[in-house]
Amino acid sequence: MKLWDKGITIDKKIEQFTVGNDREIDMHIAKYDVQASVAHAKMLHKIEIINSSELQQLEEGLNELQHQIQNNTFVIEESFEDVHSKIEYELTKKYGDVGKKIHTARSRNDQVLVALHLYYKQNIADVIGQTNTLFETLLSLSETYKESLLPGYTHLQVAMPSSFGLWFSAYAEVLIDDVYLLEAAFKVVDQNPLGSAAGYGSSFPVDREFTTQELNFSTLKYNVVAAQMSRGKSERTIAAALGGLCNTLARFSMDICLYMSQNFSFISFPDELTTGSSIMPHKKNPDVFELIRGKCNKIQSLQSEMILITNNLPSGYHRDFQLLKENMIAAFEEVKSILEIFAFAIKQIIVKSVDPSNEKYKFLFTVDNMNTLVENGMTYRDAYKEIGAKVENGTYEPDTSKKHTHLGSIHNLGLDKIREKFPK
Repeated sequence: MKLWDKGITIDKKIEQFTVGNDREIDMHIAKYDVQASVAHAKMLHKIEIINSSELQQLEEGLNELQHQIQNNTFVIEESFEDVHSKIEYELTKKYGDVGKKIHTARSRNDQVLVALHLYYKQNIADVIGQTNTLFETLLSLSETYKESLLPGYTHLQVAMPSSFGLWFSAYAEVLIDDVYLLEAAFKVVDQNPLGSAAGYGSSFPVDREFTTQELNFSTLKYNVVAAQMSRGKSERTIAAALGGLCNTLARFSMDICLYMSQNFSFISFPDELTTGSSIMPHKKNPDVFELIRGKCNKIQSLQSEMILITNNLPSGYHRDFQLLKENMIAAFEEVKSILEIFAFAIKQIIVKSVDPSNEKYKFLFTVDNMNTLVENGMTYRDAYKEIGAKVENGTYEPDTSKKHTHLGSIHNLGLDKIREKFPK
């Protein structure tokens, strides 16, 4: 069944190519299409297109389909082009002409748009929730290991003293920036497009403010052309937000892989969280974090894909938009999986003790020692030259006793302040 069926037979090759794997993808948005259909039916009743009895039948049928979706018994057979045609077919099969009325005053473009907006809203909220879980885990680790020395590096050269507390809380606070972008993406999709039909509205007196309230959108995409133009723009915005989060997770994963190597040996993980080598019996490989790094880098490319699919398209609907949802939905599922495994694994990190007297960390404290000279009356430039000369002639001996007092530094992490920043 096709919503646009006019009795014309379509070549099987054309049908297969144009439908693609929409049936499989549409399972992710099925419950949202049902949800929007209920709101649409109520609106049709409000404007007197259908009567109370018809509304009751449609609500009953749609609720039954929602129950099937929740129980994983809902199936989109090959005879259907997509979830929308399947739902209308089931309503028509059960209620006859009443089922045929559900599509009044809307287009399939309408249906796809509102279902995707509802899907995006829910999944952005889910990602933010999982990010918050990881955020709290990192702050807890930061508190636990705030006194544990971690050599700081710039250019991969020993630089200044850091701590595991500073490292964990750094990534925690950067996650807040990622949530800001996710919230912005949420705001973009929290606009009801339903009622725009094929992009030019309807001659029916549809009540778009009613469906906005019913579907719990904060506002309405008022202009019907603008509503259709949001397709693609929403995906580009979400892809940028997911990419920002994945950039943070990829960098964090790189740190972990680096710090696990024998050349650094700052951290480890229980054996059950690592893998071995088929030839080297000593290996404990950070495969989880390598895969996270790779998956996150792949997701960062999604924004470019969304841009290239939609770039320079004129206003109005184009079938190109069909290509947006597959990788967009796949990205959400991947990000949620990454966040889950990251939070699970990082909780089990083993922090090793770092000996500051080790010769290779000798120069960690040159800046602190130079600052002491300045505090004792020497000019900054003279202190810089004196410490530099001692390093060059081999007479430098580090003083490791200095404390950093300013907010956000190694000895004053400001964890409560960071926690307060996380969006509520």
